[in-house]
Amino acid sequence: MKREREDWSRLYHKTLKGIEAMINVQKIVKDMKKMAEKINTMITEIKGIILIASINNRTVNTTNITQISEDL
Repeated sequence: MKREREDWSRLYHKTLKGIEAMINVQKIVKDMKKMAEKINTMITEIKGIILIASINNRTVNTTNITQISEDL
């Protein structure tokens, strides 16, 4: 009877450790998802900045070309 109780106790603790490990993995995945969302937002902002810089550069180039044409 004692042996059977010990076996059940071991199984119980082993199961608890397994559940704890799964909870830890879920927490890690949740944290990774939050980080990915933040990074995605940052990438979107960077793309917007690059687009604005590209438009500004195109405008400056057009202005320069127009000025050179007028000077000629």
